Amino acid sequence: MYPARYWHLEEDGRLRCDLCPRDCRLKDGQRGLCFVRQRQGDQMVLTTYGRSSGFCVDPIEKKPLHHFHPGSSVLSFGTAGCNLACRFCQNWDISKSREMDKLMDEASPTAIARAAKDAGCRSVAFTYNDPVIFAEYAMDVADACRDVGVKAVAVTAGYMHAAPRADFYAKMDAANVDLKAFTEEFYAKQTASELAPVKETLRYLVQETKVWTEITTLLIPGLNDSDEELTELSAWVASELGPEIPLHLTAFHPDYRMTDLPATPPATLRRARAIAKREGLRHVYTGNIHDREGDTTSCLACGADVIVRDWYELVRADLGPRGTCGQCGAELAGRFDEDAPLRAGKGEAFGRRRLRVTMSAR
Repeated sequence: MYPARYWHLEEDGRLRCDLCPRDCRLKDGQRGLCFVRQRQGDQMVLTTYGRSSGFCVDPIEKKPLHHFHPGSSVLSFGTAGCNLACRFCQNWDISKSREMDKLMDEASPTAIARAAKDAGCRSVAFTYNDPVIFAEYAMDVADACRDVGVKAVAVTAGYMHAAPRADFYAKMDAANVDLKAFTEEFYAKQTASELAPVKETLRYLVQETKVWTEITTLLIPGLNDSDEELTELSAWVASELGPEIPLHLTAFHPDYRMTDLPATPPATLRRARAIAKREGLRHVYTGNIHDREGDTTSCLACGADVIVRDWYELVRADLGPRGTCGQCGAELAGRFDEDAPLRAGKGEAFGRRRLRVTMSAR
C-alpha cells in the first residue's frame, strides 16, 4: 500500500481527500468513490500503485492525439477505478472494476520506462481509466520516462483540484482531455460530476503550461449533440483555448448503463465537425467511424493535406521537421520531431497495430 498525497484530517476525525472536487470524507477503512484511494488509520494509501490492468503498444492516434508525434507508438496502460460515474462509460470493465485481481501486471516506474524504450515507443500514456486517481504512480512513471527520453501522456476527464493539478501536469508532455458535454445538467445526470472544474483544467493546460493539449467529446444521440450545444462548446474552445486546439468528435456505442440509446450516426459527427469549423476551430476530427476526410490534417496556410489517415493508419504524410508543411513550409500546431520528416508507407509510421506487452515487475 503506497502512501498517497493530497489529503488532510478534519476536526470531526474524518480524512478528506483533496485530489479532486469530490472531496471524499473517509472513516478508517473506507475508500473514496474512485475505489483506489483508501484511508488506513490516519493516512491515505493508493491501493493500485505499481499494478495495472494491462500494457499495450498503440498508435498515438488512438489516444487520440493527432498533433503529438504523429505516426509514433505509445505504451498504454491503466489501473482500476475512476472518479467519475459515467453511465455511458466505454471502458467500464476497467474503470468500474472493484476486483483487484484484474490488476494482473505489476511494474515499477523504472520497468515501465525501460519497456517503452525497448519497444521503440516515443511516449507512455496513462489511459483506459483516469490517471487522476493514480496520480502518484503516474508522476513517478513520468519521471522515470523522462530519464530515458520517453514522453508522458495523460488521457483524462480533467476532474482535479488546482494544487495536485499543477504537480501532475508539471510531469506531462501531452494530454487529451475528455470534455464530455457542455452543460452542467449533463455532467450532473450522466457523470455525477461538474463541468466547471473541467473547463478550469483546460484553461490551465493551455494558458499556463507547455503541455500539448487536445480535446475529445463523445457525442451521444439526444443528450449532447444538439446544434446549440455544439455551437456553444466550439465557440468556447476557440475563444478561451484558441482556434488551433484539435477537437476530436467521436461516436458513442451503447454500453454499461446506457444501452437504450442508438450508436451515433456518422452524419451526426460530420454535422458536428461542420459546426465546430464554422465557429473557428481549425483542426476538427471525427472518431470511431470510417471517415478519411474527418481524419485528415491539413495545412492552414496552403490547404495541402499533410497527414491523411485511415482509422489509425497514416495513408499519406508530407510533414517536414518541426511539423512543417512539405508543400509550403508553414508550421503546424503541435509537437513534432525536430530533425526528421514524417513519411507514410516507408516504415516510419507505427500504423493501426496493437501489441500486448508482458511486463517485468522490476
